[in-house]
Amino acid sequence: MFEEFKKFLIKGNMVDMAVGFIFGAAFATLVQSLVKNIIMPPVGMLLGKVDFSNLFLALDGNSYNTLADLEKAGAPAIKIGVFVNDTISFLILGTVMFMLVKSYNTLRAKEEVPPPPPPAEKICDECAMSIPVAAKKCPYCGNTHL
Repeated sequence: MFEEFKKFLIKGNMVDMAVGFIFGAAFATLVQSLVKNIIMPPVGMLLGKVDFSNLFLALDGNSYNTLADLEKAGAPAIKIGVFVNDTISFLILGTVMFMLVKSYNTLRAKEEVPPPPPPAEKICDECAMSIPVAAKKCPYCGNTHL
């Protein structure tokens, strides 16, 4: 059973999938950083110096200055800013993944076009009937000039 499991793990597809997961996790971290540190600050400035990460609605009735203060107090909240940041991260990640898969499928389709198989039949010059390619004489008209 161990040998069978070892063969399963060593298969190329399994290794490729593991590498894909690792790169996917690293890429998701990169996208989150892009959204949090590059995209959202200018958007917040354009919307009146709003820091989206600190947009929340405390459900306990108290007022908190920052999301960190709210989380430190352990108060329940609707974290609107976190949701907006996560939504933008998801849209960016989805767009990039779509473009990668589309590019991969385009390349794969170009590589996998097999040549058409050789014809199995030919047409007799005399009677225009379909006969096997290997035929030396047409069975319909007796033509031998094939």
